[in-house]
Amino acid sequence: MQKIKSLMTRQGPKSPQDSFNDLSPVENFRIPTKEELRDLREQATDPQAEQELINSIEDVYFSNDSFDVVQYELEKLPSVLSLQEVEEYRDKLKRQQAAVSKKVADLILEKQPSYVKELERVTSLQTSLQLAAVICTNGRRHLNAAKEGFTQASLGLLANQRKRQLLIGLLKSLRTIKTLQRTDVRLSEMLEEEDYPGAIQLCLECQKAASTFKHYSCISELNSKLQDTLEQIEEQLDVALSKICKNFDVAHYTKVQQAYRLLGKTQTAMDQLHMHFTQAIHNTVFQVVLGYVELCAGNTDTKFQKLPYKDLCMHITSDSYIPCLTDLCKALWEVMLSYFRTMDWHEKHNQEETTSTSDSHNVSAAEENNFDRSYIKKKLEHGLTRIWQDVQLKVKTYLLGTDMSNFKYDDFIFVLDIISRLMQVGEEFCGSKSEVLQESIRKQSINYFKNYHRTRLEELRMFLENETWELCPVKSSFSILQLHEFKCLGQSRSPSMSPSKQSSSVETEALSLFEQYNNGGNPFEIQATMKDDEMEDVLAANGYESDELEKSAYQEYDSDSDVPEELKRDYVDEQTGDVPTKSVSRETLRSRKRSDYSLNKANAPILTNTTLNVIRLVGKYMQMMTILKPIAFDVIHCMSQLFDYYLYAVYTFFGRNDAYESTGLGLSSSRLRTTLNRIQESLIDLEVSSENAGSLVSSEEKKEKVPSPHLSQLVILTSSNTLYGLSERVVATESLVFLAEQFEFLQMHLDSVMPAAKKPFLQQFYSQTVSTASELRKPIYWIVAAKAIDYEQLLLLMANVKWDVKEIMSQHNVYVDALLKEFEQFNKKLSELSKHVRIPLPVSNILWEHCIRLANRTLVEGYANVKKCSNEGRALMQLDFQQFLMKLEKLTDIRPIPDKEFVETYIKAYYLTENDMERWIKEHREYSTKQLTNLVNVCLGSHINKKARQKLLSAIDDLDRPKR
Repeated sequence: MQKIKSLMTRQGPKSPQDSFNDLSPVENFRIPTKEELRDLREQATDPQAEQELINSIEDVYFSNDSFDVVQYELEKLPSVLSLQEVEEYRDKLKRQQAAVSKKVADLILEKQPSYVKELERVTSLQTSLQLAAVICTNGRRHLNAAKEGFTQASLGLLANQRKRQLLIGLLKSLRTIKTLQRTDVRLSEMLEEEDYPGAIQLCLECQKAASTFKHYSCISELNSKLQDTLEQIEEQLDVALSKICKNFDVAHYTKVQQAYRLLGKTQTAMDQLHMHFTQAIHNTVFQVVLGYVELCAGNTDTKFQKLPYKDLCMHITSDSYIPCLTDLCKALWEVMLSYFRTMDWHEKHNQEETTSTSDSHNVSAAEENNFDRSYIKKKLEHGLTRIWQDVQLKVKTYLLGTDMSNFKYDDFIFVLDIISRLMQVGEEFCGSKSEVLQESIRKQSINYFKNYHRTRLEELRMFLENETWELCPVKSSFSILQLHEFKCLGQSRSPSMSPSKQSSSVETEALSLFEQYNNGGNPFEIQATMKDDEMEDVLAANGYESDELEKSAYQEYDSDSDVPEELKRDYVDEQTGDVPTKSVSRETLRSRKRSDYSLNKANAPILTNTTLNVIRLVGKYMQMMTILKPIAFDVIHCMSQLFDYYLYAVYTFFGRNDAYESTGLGLSSSRLRTTLNRIQESLIDLEVSSENAGSLVSSEEKKEKVPSPHLSQLVILTSSNTLYGLSERVVATESLVFLAEQFEFLQMHLDSVMPAAKKPFLQQFYSQTVSTASELRKPIYWIVAAKAIDYEQLLLLMANVKWDVKEIMSQHNVYVDALLKEFEQFNKKLSELSKHVRIPLPVSNILWEHCIRLANRTLVEGYANVKKCSNEGRALMQLDFQQFLMKLEKLTDIRPIPDKEFVETYIKAYYLTENDMERWIKEHREYSTKQLTNLVNVCLGSHINKKARQKLLSAIDDLDRPKR
């Protein structure tokens, strides 16, 4: 019903039959027949009433097409049916049906013209379709004729041509595939030729070609095979890179770097290279040490190969220690040299690349290259420290694996020299101070050096106790630089080196070791040749170099061209300003007369075998100190002990005499006494012979001390014929002075290696100890001077002289001649002695000075013993003394005469008045109480009263006069 209702408003004109056919089966229920429709149209109806009937139809009838009307109406029936009501309701429904039917019939009739018109259009369309079917049939027939006559023939040719082109392309692809499959052979050849860049380039091109033809199944397999080949090339490339670590080859390394650059793995290559260098160091040292261990073991036991490197080092024997260390350093040098060459290659390569990149317009590529170069540079610089650290640790393990305390000195020095050269390599390699090496070698050196020094001190004591203090004949041109132990020092300071050699040596020093040995050689091979240098003969035959030299002794004495400049300089103590008497000016040398006893021999240094041994020992200590700066202070300290012990021995043997020390003449300076006390306390073991030895001193302290030496029984110091051992005294004292001069010569060198914090010790050693060597001359030669002249006999002769004479005498007394005769005898003995031992000018001067000083003081003592004396007697005293001076000046060159004023002033004091005498006594404290008292009693006794004399005597007693 709803559809009917909609059709009433929307549907166009249709035939009534079609309209009825469109109705659903439900809607077809009781459709009016034509007669009924006609009857319905003919009936007079009220449109309004019909509309109300239609509106009274329930809405449910219009709900949907599936609505079951019969069911609906049956369900509406009441439970109790009433015929009348049912009929009434049926009539109502009939009326509603009639109204609807009439409405439908009106609508159908209303759309009839439209239906007819549409039907005509459909008929016209059918005709047009039949005409189109005829046209299509004709067209297909014509197309079929064209296909058979033209298309199949022409397009077949085109298809064949296309197929031909495809086959040509396929053939080309197949040829490429065949070439690709043959690349394996070529790649193998290139790898055998070590043409890594070419092999990688070929492999990459093959991979690119393979990706083009990857749609072929065979190519996919080839592609994976090429990838495996590329990985294999990388492995071989890594092996080739590892070869660089031991033997750098520019061409080989260039190929390897180009290959890695093609792979785009430049940074990876650098990381791998450092790993290979680390591995190379480990493998190298292990193989070197293993070889020596197995060689010494003498069997082919494989147990050593399984030992760690540290344990392996402990199996090295003493005999093979140095050769193994040398080979170890040589091998490590090769590794470091390869690294140095690698850095040098990259530096040059970077410069070339920078130049070429600056011309390039590819900004991104240039930036990438710069980044790679920067990375490589930093990696290489960082690797320097790492590699040197590995080298240090390996050598340290080797050094500490063996106890070297029992090594021979030359062997130990050789080890130090090698390690010193290795540390020099480290400093030039990466600027390292080699703390690890220094510490390890310092431990070994201190251990070795303490044992060595203790033994050397004991040897020195033995030498001194067996020394007869005979002159060791050496050439006048002797210099410590001629000794083998000072060879290195001589080469660096020798003025005789030719200018060409000097310039070449300067150039060599300017070059680093890596630059010197870049093209071959090894810095550790020089060490072996240095040990073979022969020592120059420094000894003279029979004390003379030749007859000619003996004849020209005068001329040679004037010449000091062969004396090093360091030996000519005067030493001035920085603290006291004293200038030792060992240094003599040329004017003094040239003005000397025949009393210069040294002119009887060539002007050769005075030294003994012991002195020479000490000098050699100092040279050995300096070798050790130069090579090993960390223990420089310990070495210099021990070196100073050698000098201290020698000085103490000379003083103990020849200078210790308490009787003469108490004379008050100041023979030993306070500095010398302080030095001797210090040596005795710090170095001399005074309790070695006592029963309670070591009771007050710890064993460690005792270890550092040496027993006091004893003079050899062969040395006789009591004979007047030999001037109380003057020959031995001169040799001993002057050899000590010579030793001090050598220490002064070495001062600059010692100062250069001494740590800054310890330099005050060195300065004090020189100012307080070395400079006091010449001061020992006074107490040593004083003993000779005190015994050489018979001063007691002089006093006895003076006591027999009458001084209260009444007239002025013109003849001097006999005691003057006796004294002068004593001096002449002394002079004669000196001349005889000088034929065997050269007596230097400072020695003869001191001897004469001591003798004259003692004689003058004896004269004053004799004058002080006078009981009665007149003015004429005092004049006689002056006459005697002037006669003595006049004759004495012919015997000696000493000017002025020592203590001349001491005698003259005492004699002249006779003429003083009472007041002048009191002032004179206060001013002249150098005279003894007895001498001053004698002046008052004898000289003024007759001129002053008793009270005045007592006053002067009291003034003498009250004064505390230090003896001088």
